[in-house]
Amino acid sequence: MHIAIDARIIRSTTGRYVERLIHYLQEIDTTNTYSVLILSEDQDYVQLTSDNFKIVVADFDQYSFEEQLGFKTFLDNLAPDLVHFCMPQQPVRYKGLHVTTFHDLTLIKTYNSDKNWLIYHAKQFVGGFVFKRVARPSQHIIADSQFTKDELLAYTGIDDQKVSVVYLAAESSATDPEPYEQPFKQFILYVGQQSDYKNIRRLAHAHQRLIKRYPDLGLVLVGSKNAKALNNEQFFAEKGYKNIVFTGFLPDTQLEWLYSNTAAYVFPSLMEGFGLPGLEAMNHGAAVISSNATCLPEIYGDAAHYFDPYDTTDIARAIDEVIDNKKLRKDLIKKGHERIKLYSWQRTAKQTHDIYLNALGIKD
Repeated sequence: MHIAIDARIIRSTTGRYVERLIHYLQEIDTTNTYSVLILSEDQDYVQLTSDNFKIVVADFDQYSFEEQLGFKTFLDNLAPDLVHFCMPQQPVRYKGLHVTTFHDLTLIKTYNSDKNWLIYHAKQFVGGFVFKRVARPSQHIIADSQFTKDELLAYTGIDDQKVSVVYLAAESSATDPEPYEQPFKQFILYVGQQSDYKNIRRLAHAHQRLIKRYPDLGLVLVGSKNAKALNNEQFFAEKGYKNIVFTGFLPDTQLEWLYSNTAAYVFPSLMEGFGLPGLEAMNHGAAVISSNATCLPEIYGDAAHYFDPYDTTDIARAIDEVIDNKKLRKDLIKKGHERIKLYSWQRTAKQTHDIYLNALGIKD
């Protein structure tokens, strides 16, 4: 059978999912042939090691007329037996067998203030339409968490049996940590994008409360300095906030050092479909302090210390408790090491492969 994997999001925030899925599918399936559909500029993001996998360039922008028309024609001509759309955005008129992954519903439930208001809401309108239109004809749907599955069922009204929860995972790299020079005796850490729903400004407000008690406590924000990060950096400067560092993009070697040396990793997000950053922090030995919103308690269990993400005082309270209580911090680190054992990229790929075979009517 010929299976196509739509990997056009490989360089986005969910690209790790696509990259790891392809990596482990190559170990699992040496029989069927695979076409990995990717933007021409992102070809280096995929490492293929199996002869039955090949890269096929598919230069079609997401949420565009080109995606709806040109990409459909492209897929019709490619004629795979099954397509795995690794995100909901896809040609709504595509009639071939396909499986769709829904990571979350943030597109239709959030707004990012660094985006053009009209364009963003137009994308939300198109996204909401596409989400409903693609859910029904998909042979099967993959959700990253039970929370995402429940949200999707409520939004689309599709049959519960049509959606499977397939968890993501975190892995250690083989790199040696490289120190990242920062001026603080101790620091809390956040890694990721800074869209509005990530709730970075409330985290910073809580941090400013804490430095009254811990004058040498830093807040280190890791991630590319895109428009939203630059807006936050300017906002904090205008407010006179202290002890906040925006690192920009960092290599894995320095990121691992920060994870290993932070007082705690803090994840203040208002909405997530899985919450991979917290698991990656646990994997590198960081104590995790997390928002209690959406899927996060489902994924982190008792391996995180929780707070109400809408309450700055409560965010500060949770951070203070972990910094002040060495036993609590050690317990969180220990529980984090146990928690990550529940998740495996190989299992993710195996469960996804089983879904492919079921959609194709093949018995494993």
